[in-house]
Formats: sequence, C-alpha cells, structure tokens
Amino acid sequence: MRVSVIGCGHLGIPHAAAMAELGHEVIGVDVDQAKVGRLNAAECPIYETGLPELLARHTASGRLRFTTDIREAADFADVHFIGVGTPIDADGRSYDTGQVYGAIRQLAPHLTRACAIIGKSTVTVGTTVQVTALAQRLAPAGTGVDVVWNPEFLREGHAVQDTLRPDRLIAGLTTAEAEKAVRAVYAPILDAGVPLFVCDPQTAELAKGAANTFLGLKISYINGVADMCEAAGADISKIVEILGIDPRIGSGGMRPGIGYGGGCLPKDVRAFTASARQLGADRAATLLRAAEEINENRTDVALGLITRALGDRPVKGARVTVWGAAFKPGTNDVRESPALALAQALQQVGGTVTIHDPQAVATAVIRNPEFDYTDDLPASLDGADLVVLATEWPEYQQVNPQALVGRPANPLLIDCRTTLDPEPWRASGWTVHQLGRPGK
Repeated sequence: MRVSVIGCGHLGIPHAAAMAELGHEVIGVDVDQAKVGRLNAAECPIYETGLPELLARHTASGRLRFTTDIREAADFADVHFIGVGTPIDADGRSYDTGQVYGAIRQLAPHLTRACAIIGKSTVTVGTTVQVTALAQRLAPAGTGVDVVWNPEFLREGHAVQDTLRPDRLIAGLTTAEAEKAVRAVYAPILDAGVPLFVCDPQTAELAKGAANTFLGLKISYINGVADMCEAAGADISKIVEILGIDPRIGSGGMRPGIGYGGGCLPKDVRAFTASARQLGADRAATLLRAAEEINENRTDVALGLITRALGDRPVKGARVTVWGAAFKPGTNDVRESPALALAQALQQVGGTVTIHDPQAVATAVIRNPEFDYTDDLPASLDGADLVVLATEWPEYQQVNPQALVGRPANPLLIDCRTTLDPEPWRASGWTVHQLGRPGK
C-alpha cells in the first residue's frame, strides 16, 4: 500500500520505517526542512534501538522518503497516519491537540479520493468524532474520508520492535471501509497472530490512557512499598519476587526506582486523571492522583537516600557523578527524565554534577546546559565523591567494578534504579545503597 506518516518525531519516524519494513511505500511529512533533509540522508535525529539500521535500509531501497509538502503526501497515499505530538496543555492536566487539528486542516483540503486517516497520537476522549467532522467538511472527497483512532503502545527504546511485533492493535472506527483499510495496512502483523480489537472511537481513545495509567499506578505502588521497606529494614527485591510469582500481578514494571518519565506516561496519567474528574468518577481520580503524587516525590526520596549514605559528609560541595540522562534505556529522550530531575535537585543543594549517558548527552545538554557531561564512562568517576545510577542502561550493568577501583577515592554507589547486583561492587570495596534495600 501507499502510506503517509504525518509528523516525524519519536512516534512518526519509527512508524514510518516500520511501515516500509512491512513492505509498504511510505512518505513521511514534517514541517522541519532540516529534519527532512537528515532523514532522507538516512541520518536519524532520535535514538531508538534498531531504528538507524531500518531507516538506512529503506531510504536506500526507495520504499521510504520524507517531504515537507503535505499535498504530495495527499496525492501519494491511500492511508494517512497522524503521528504529531500531543503535549500536555497549559493547564497541566489535558492534551494539547492543536497539532492534530493542524495536520487535519493541512491534509484534508487535498484529499480528492476515498482514503483513511489513522490517528496514532494520544488524544482526549471525543477527539475522533470532532476530527472526523472536520476532515469530511474540508476534504473534496467528503464522507469518503474515514477516520480511525489506532493508539500506539510503544515503549521508548523498543519502538521499532513494538511497531513490528506489537502485543495488540486497537482500531476505533465506525465504518466497514475503515476496518478494511486497517486490516490491509497491518496485514503482515495480523497474519502473524497479533490480535486486533475493533471498537468504537471513544473506547480506543480511553484504552491508551487506561493502559499507561495502570503502568503508572504499578510503578508508583512498588515505589511506595519500597519506601515502607526502607523504613522497616526490609528488602524490596524479595517482595517483588514474591508478588511477581502471582499470575494476577506479575513482576513486569515493578522495579522500584526514581519514578517514570518520558513523553507518554506522565502526561497520560495526568490527562486520564483529569478525564476521570470530568466524567464524574471522583474516587477513581483520587486513586490516580495518589499515584501521581508518589511519582512526583521520588526525587526527594532519592535525595534522602543519598544524604543518609553520605553520613557526616554534606551533599553541598560534593562532586557527584550521575550515570544516566535519558528517562529510560534504549532512547535519547530526556523529556521529564527522573535522572535529570535528580541531577537538578543535587545541584540545588550544592552538589557539583557530572553526567554520563551512552546515548543522551547531546539531547540532555540542550535541555540542561548547566551540568558537566562526558561520553567516557571510566573518566566520569575521576574526582567523584559518589556515583548515582539514575538510568538503568545495560552498559552500567556490564561494568566491571574491579576495573574502577581507585578512580573515586571513596567508592560510594547509589543505585536509584535497583538494577545492579551489589555483591560484585561490594567485593571490590564499594559501598552500595539501593532504594528499598538494606545498605552496606
């Protein structure tokens, strides 16, 4: 099929590359000419595991190209994916869908034949109905333009894998023609046995928020239990194992740490909480708000652990190495990064912060130029009074602590992601503290 993807960011670029991998002819559209030039030269402006290779393969094959001309995309494609950003609105509680409506206003006047617009962006419930009315009013093809809401469930760092091999697909639609288009564009994925849930648009819109908010609840829950463990001298890692064995619960997403971040979970939990209040589900809103508050407090919890670990030494004046800038491993996205929030908190109490990250230094320095940065992991420790692991990159799990002996004079490691096996570090002379686990 001929497919367009409107919006080339953390959602649109992986989706466009994955559609080409499925065998479609794809044109990506973005307003940024410099970005379009880089993409056509197979230079990926974001980092996602496996994405640079996919982009290079399909720009070379001719299946994938990029443009700033939305008229070209309208003439070319029969299916148009909308993957523009929906950041949190100025009220801090709902989605700013201005880019979605802007994309429809630019695209629809050029739609002269029947086609399907498939929304991927996360939106407020009720948006599909309004977008459909707008598109059909502006398009010469009129009611021949179908609108489907097909929310993405991508994990940043795994966006390519999750697009090509998702655990489910959801299509909120109202016509048989729209369902036919969805089944055709996703045929290779459906043929592989991935389930497709066909539903009304409002169900599809709520499903995305419900899924991400549940993940937020789960993370906040285990972080709350980790705080209880620290107060009681218990071991959160054992409790996670005990809970995870129950098939009704499962251990996925239950690693205690400094909270969730990125471009999806924080805004989705906020917006879903707001939707609960707007719909009159006040008790649900109270529960969801509690999860938000736990997440918002994680920086203070981590700062408290660091302060206790230092003992008589104050944070003020300490040289702190923070391992990690991205909000999670596998991506260079630093939006609402807990790692950077912790780095800011350390600096505010007088610490001197140096940050290392395998992929996100370039994006972090744009957002937070006040820190020192390095790409050299061993050198990041030189002169450090303590090391704080803030993003659970595999590179940190693979470090040989014996090779780092002597680089920090007093080797102190604060594992804020509870991801390392502390014993090899302790055997090499390091003092290790982890959230929710007894320190040594």
